[in-house]
Amino acid sequence: MNVFGKNFRVSVFGESHGAGIGVVLDGVPAGLELSADDFAADLARRKSGAKGTTPRKEDDIPEILSGVMAGHTTGAPVVVLFRNGNTRPSDYSLFKEMPRPGHADFVAGVKWHDFNDPRGGGHFSGRVTLCMVAAGVVAKKMLHSGYALERLTASGLPLPQDDSRQLFSVEASVVEVGGVPLSEVEIPGERNPSVLWSKQLDAAIADGDSLGGVVECKVENMPVGLGEPFFDSVESLVSHIVFSIPGVRGIEFGDGFRAARMKGSEHNDPVVSPAGTTSGNGAGGINGGITNGNPVVFRVAFKPTSSIRMTQHTWNFTAGRISSLDIPGRHDVCFALRTPVIVESAAAIVLADLLLSLR
Repeated sequence: MNVFGKNFRVSVFGESHGAGIGVVLDGVPAGLELSADDFAADLARRKSGAKGTTPRKEDDIPEILSGVMAGHTTGAPVVVLFRNGNTRPSDYSLFKEMPRPGHADFVAGVKWHDFNDPRGGGHFSGRVTLCMVAAGVVAKKMLHSGYALERLTASGLPLPQDDSRQLFSVEASVVEVGGVPLSEVEIPGERNPSVLWSKQLDAAIADGDSLGGVVECKVENMPVGLGEPFFDSVESLVSHIVFSIPGVRGIEFGDGFRAARMKGSEHNDPVVSPAGTTSGNGAGGINGGITNGNPVVFRVAFKPTSSIRMTQHTWNFTAGRISSLDIPGRHDVCFALRTPVIVESAAAIVLADLLLSLR
């Protein structure tokens, strides 16, 4: 339940308020440059502190326990540990008695006979996505290094036409918060979603409520030929790992659900060059489960944060009746604000796994 991938295998461990969390990466090729400093930029993008995010702050210092020597990967499993420091387990003592609406408290207690760790959601917590970001850092190293070029060349797949750009350029951003699209809040030169959707966040904070959001991810300079039909299609693999991110409610590729309202003449992507270039990208860069050389484009819908300051009414298992619940603790008003780097990491992990599968 904690492992993803066939060739680049990612295994996460730990709980939100336990001693620490971490990730084991198997299949990392030897010779990649890697140090703790390489994780800093992406880990910082996931950190809290901006408007609409949790006040819980952790150092998030990566400790590389295995798989790296003298600044290079050794070919052994790479193990990265993050120690928890800013914990408040007492905030969660109530939730065995009254499971929080929208959380895994109830189902985890039933499944593991109340031996699960409920503090901060335990192993279900969004804090564990820090491990996915760490895995994404290593995956991006594989995709952006000479190693990727060597694998593609050896496989015989055609390389992207634009050799001036970085292979597998992965970038994600928030495009909607609280039902308000980016087009309605855009400010020239501003990319911070906490600033762009400041008005919506202020209103939710004042109400003690929360907001959902949509993140769009685009992978450019893609080769043709990654992926398999049916169960190992690129869409299947990306959807699998994306739905492991807590709070995800949906995913769409290219035209997505709009395609159901289009005609074939509108949605199809005619090929306009011998390299396979198409006049549109309604398929989101994937045909038959296989990358077609266009940018891979998908969008992810995140629910509003379940832990809100408003009083809720839910079942009290001790009293045997519906009771009022006021949730203590520190929570994001809109956790979608911190997820673009997690979505990027998910995409990079899939692509690294597919890269290693090339024959």
